[in-house]
Amino acid sequence: MPGSPYLSPVPQPAAVVLLSGGVDSTTTLAVAKARGFAPHALTLSYGQRHAVELEAARRVAAALGVAEHKVLRLDLRAFGGSALTADIPVPKDRSPSQIGHGIPVTYVPARNTIFLSLALAWAETIGAWDLFLGVNALDYSGYPDCRPEYIAAFEQLANLGTKAGVSSMRKFTVHTPLIRMSKREILHTGLNLGVDYALTVSCYDPDEAGEACGACDACLLRLKGFAELGMPDPAPYRTGTLTA
Repeated sequence: MPGSPYLSPVPQPAAVVLLSGGVDSTTTLAVAKARGFAPHALTLSYGQRHAVELEAARRVAAALGVAEHKVLRLDLRAFGGSALTADIPVPKDRSPSQIGHGIPVTYVPARNTIFLSLALAWAETIGAWDLFLGVNALDYSGYPDCRPEYIAAFEQLANLGTKAGVSSMRKFTVHTPLIRMSKREILHTGLNLGVDYALTVSCYDPDEAGEACGACDACLLRLKGFAELGMPDPAPYRTGTLTA
């Protein structure tokens, strides 16, 4: 009976969700919630050029109602090697064929391996068996750590290299619900789940006010997705930037 003192709600299983504050990670968080998980959001402040995404992640976590949100700091600028962590220009105005070919200079060396390892450590600590990551193998700009075979390899590593993985009958699962979706499909999924994309930031090279450049790979893919849905992008763009 509803409200019976003899019935207690079934607790939601915990999951760790990597949350950058962009379209893909925000949609992934919404999917994790829709699947019945209690999401623990992990955001990494790693010295990225587009640090405005950190505030976006906080907005998203608050709006979607996570169980806990941690912002962990590490300095990948000490290594550099990427336009996101060193003084290397961010590529602009690349064509769809250029975006989909090769590994761009915005690739951060081993970033998803580092991030997933930290998410795994937190998951093992809180007794969670599920990790969520918003990678995409269609509109993924050539990043090697967004491919299905990479995710499968990390999942195997998680179960071989942790105390929980070798001492329990249960196994860690890395969920990548967006991996075979186009940006249009990702946005459509999130909108159906009530995501407010005005809260999110995708641009690799925003200005100090947080306005998007409209020309980097992340902006172009995002704008393409909204255009294919016949909708304006709610993100703020610099004056003079075309958003349709």
